[in-house]
Amino acid sequence: MKISDVKATILKYTYENGIADAQNYFSTRCAVIVQVYTDEGIVGLGESACFGGPPETTKFVIENELKPIVMGQDPTNIQRVWQRMFDRTRQHGRGGLIFAAMGGIDIALWDILGKKAGLPIYKLLGGYTDHVIPYASSGFYSKGKDTEEIAKECRSYFELGFKYAKIKIGRNPEVLMTPLHNMAFTEECRYSLEEDLERVAACCAVAKEYGARIMVDANNNWNTFTAMQMGRKLQEMGVYWLEEPLHLDNIDGSAELAEALDMPVAGYESEIGLYRFREFIERRAIDIVQPDCVWSGGITECCRIAKLAQAHNLPCNPHVFSSGVSLAANLHFLASLPNGGLFEMDRNVYPLRDELLTEKIDIAPDGLVYVPQGPGLGVELNMETFNKYSEIE
Repeated sequence: MKISDVKATILKYTYENGIADAQNYFSTRCAVIVQVYTDEGIVGLGESACFGGPPETTKFVIENELKPIVMGQDPTNIQRVWQRMFDRTRQHGRGGLIFAAMGGIDIALWDILGKKAGLPIYKLLGGYTDHVIPYASSGFYSKGKDTEEIAKECRSYFELGFKYAKIKIGRNPEVLMTPLHNMAFTEECRYSLEEDLERVAACCAVAKEYGARIMVDANNNWNTFTAMQMGRKLQEMGVYWLEEPLHLDNIDGSAELAEALDMPVAGYESEIGLYRFREFIERRAIDIVQPDCVWSGGITECCRIAKLAQAHNLPCNPHVFSSGVSLAANLHFLASLPNGGLFEMDRNVYPLRDELLTEKIDIAPDGLVYVPQGPGLGVELNMETFNKYSEIE
């Protein structure tokens, strides 16, 4: 079997009322869906992250830089294809855009292998469980969403059966050296540190009613001393973990923070690849490791990161914030891990997650999420949704 074609399609969804995290304001969310074709008629499905930049650049790299490298290769030799992409682009990328583009192709190759073997991906990876414990990931800033509204939002997740929910914090213009001042739409949804603490306290109070827990995500927006001050207050509230509190290059600060706090420091999904995660892991700069298959080089590279985390007795909870294809890929990855933790489920309104697949992946009545049992990813595209939101030339 040989790879005969590679295609990338951009899907876009526009919000009526945008959402924001500590640095970014989303009026539109995009997904880059990858399809790898073979001479045997098997088509693999994948996704590449396009966070932080235009999806058109990700599509260009896939179809113009990586496609010539993988054409004619055996798609079941996944390690070899991955290494060819890495070696042929290392002087041009070694992270960021290149790794995200590689990730979409890599996921599609695992989908092909599963379809060829008649097995779901998590079983090809060794298999550990057919279900995972999810957490609701939302609590974004938005115009008109006050403390009462975000507490109400968290309550809705606990009513659905979630035992964990994560909210956004950190969009604080008073913090020294914050990247927020250099981002787009910096005037939207600005909050003080004290206002963020009020939001968290309200959500923790609701969680307590259900025997649930709250996590918080600062999206790399704080400096070390702000993270230390806020971290101590957050752990007193009973926050379950503090995610991505510092800039990616502030590994020293993250290590100091992880040592000082009793509350786990989680991260850093924005980091790319095994070798950068190695620095965080070996220096104990994180307590919970969070790669993302569509961002960190695909299932192949994320498995390497998870094994390194396991060797250092650290849990691995993949980051998930994209379409239904990303949701499926990260679910299979997590279900294969002996050191796997909680599964992130974005709860923002997003039809590219909820309507893109013919069968929606969602929390079950028993509070768990079950892995699709079909071959490969075990999912199929809903072509009506795909065509509705796609930009096809």
